[in-house]
Amino acid sequence: MNYSQKQELNSKNQLVREAKSEQKGIIRCDACPVLCKIKPGRTGVCDRYANAEGSLVRVDPLVILNNYKSHQAKVPFLKMKDSWEGNLIRPGSDFVTGVGATTTYPDYKPAPFIVSSKVNGEDTVTVVTEGIFSYCGAKVKIDTDLFLGPEQSAIRVEGEQIGHVTTAEYGSQMMALGGVRHITGGGRKEGLVTCDALLKLCNKEAVEMSIDNGVTIVVQSGKAPIIDQKTEEKMRVGCGSATIGIFALQWHGLVDEVIVVDDHITGVLTEHQAGCFLEMPPSGIKIKGRKSTPGRYFQVADPGQGWGGTNIVDPLSIIKEINPKRAFPGERLLMVSTTGEDSAWFILDEDLNPIESEMPAEVRVIVERITENCEPALCSVLFMAGAGGSLRAGATRNPVLLTNSVKNLITNVTCGGAPCFVWPGGGITLMVDVMTMPDHSFGYVPTPAIVAPIEFTMNLDVYREIGGFMESVLPLETLIK
Repeated sequence: MNYSQKQELNSKNQLVREAKSEQKGIIRCDACPVLCKIKPGRTGVCDRYANAEGSLVRVDPLVILNNYKSHQAKVPFLKMKDSWEGNLIRPGSDFVTGVGATTTYPDYKPAPFIVSSKVNGEDTVTVVTEGIFSYCGAKVKIDTDLFLGPEQSAIRVEGEQIGHVTTAEYGSQMMALGGVRHITGGGRKEGLVTCDALLKLCNKEAVEMSIDNGVTIVVQSGKAPIIDQKTEEKMRVGCGSATIGIFALQWHGLVDEVIVVDDHITGVLTEHQAGCFLEMPPSGIKIKGRKSTPGRYFQVADPGQGWGGTNIVDPLSIIKEINPKRAFPGERLLMVSTTGEDSAWFILDEDLNPIESEMPAEVRVIVERITENCEPALCSVLFMAGAGGSLRAGATRNPVLLTNSVKNLITNVTCGGAPCFVWPGGGITLMVDVMTMPDHSFGYVPTPAIVAPIEFTMNLDVYREIGGFMESVLPLETLIK
């Protein structure tokens, strides 16, 4: 049997199989590359599409943010003529999101909804779809000064690496999760576990992770992190130097020295410029670490779960020496962390040894004020993805024109109605805070990939100019009806 004969036989066998499936009421879903065969009354493996009496239907409803009572109210704003209270979309009309919209797969089809409407008297178009993102991940910000693990350490779920610890930011530890190499570049289990973890995080659910040579942590968007089974409550007010700058004047006259312990910059009040401006005499108390500028010390201890994100349990362990030419009996020393959660009050005895004593009430008030000025410790999850071929092909016949329109700020990109940050450079690489999106905005397909809503909004004339599918434009009023 030659090649052509084999091909013909395979085609006939395929037709026979499909005919048998049709007899049993089985339909093939073409919404993603998996091409599930779905029995009547059942869903595909993604739980997003189902066989309803022989028709392929999207299980989740299309989400329209109506009357601008959006899913996530933002901070109150000063009263404006429109009485806007900070909702994601300004008052005036309905907005069709990509949640429940279905996808453009296999790419060449126009987006499921291309909606025209009037905004402030202007004709606009919103291209609405759900994207299948293999190239995606999450950037996670953990508000804590505690040590989670060494930079570049693997972050694991069910033993599979789903990302790594990345460079820390001011008062927060950072994670980079997902990405194409974990989703599709490793083993099958690694991809599925990574995809599942991303799906839960983006849908505002909790995920427990372990960090190599570090902690076990539970992360949930908008919630406090749970680190080694302990809930973190406060984000530091600032580094040790900043804490001294904030509270120096309030301490003046009540203390002779303050040491604010911090993993990044530990501050010493009388050496610090704030102490010098207040004309505080040097205390003679010297601490360990590498001196940066006056009153600011790096590397006083190793990172850890102790005071100020260090491994310090006994704060006196960072004192290098006490100079008898400067120090004096009765000298008052406050040691405190950058959250105020750890603090101790010492009085130097006749031999200049620090003796822990009861903290005066007026000093305790200032320590409590440090804690008061600390924001709640939260986890923030930003979904990050590249909007590639199928998304752009569903909007226009010449996709680069859509990209250029986004880069030139002519076309606005949203995810589930939430504002996105679009990275500079090539492509449409976006980030969005999942807390600003409707609940359960995200889905998955077992290729594996994450499915997320995305919308492109622009002037109607612009849509025509970029080669949009004008024949598929549907008025908003018609869609709602």
